[in-house]
Amino acid sequence: MNSAFQRNLALLHRFEDWLLTALVVFMVLLAGAQILLRNVFDSGFAWAEPLLRALVLWSAMLGAVIATREDQHIGLDFIGRWVSGVKLRIARFIALTFAAVLCGLMAWHSWALVQLDLEGGTEGVLGISAWMLELILPLGFGLMALRFLIRSVLPPKSHELLPEAGA
Repeated sequence: MNSAFQRNLALLHRFEDWLLTALVVFMVLLAGAQILLRNVFDSGFAWAEPLLRALVLWSAMLGAVIATREDQHIGLDFIGRWVSGVKLRIARFIALTFAAVLCGLMAWHSWALVQLDLEGGTEGVLGISAWMLELILPLGFGLMALRFLIRSVLPPKSHELLPEAGA
């Protein structure tokens, strides 16, 4: 791959990492402030709970996108205990392609949800429309689908072909 592409990809990875970190730090601070306000001052922010729910959705999807990028996603690796070589590569291709298709379907259907809320003008929180809060679903699933699809046609990394220690 050319160096400009590698630089842009590294920038995307850093942005994903930074955004997830910022979201988690903000969620912890907001939740902590809400607890403090409730318990000490018997008050709180009315908008905090719905915003925290949206931020949990965003951080979960960004975490899944990063896990897919780093090959740390949930997967079934039991086939590698029984097959190796070409059969393992074929099984890997099928599994990653299947994951890409499922993520693609989730992106498609979550985009339909976003469109419904966009057309319906559904209100979210703090003046942020519900469709904007849900936009992470089609974006995250779409990016995961793309990453799974790319990995399905690339040669496996060395750790994907090695049996687990003690197996």
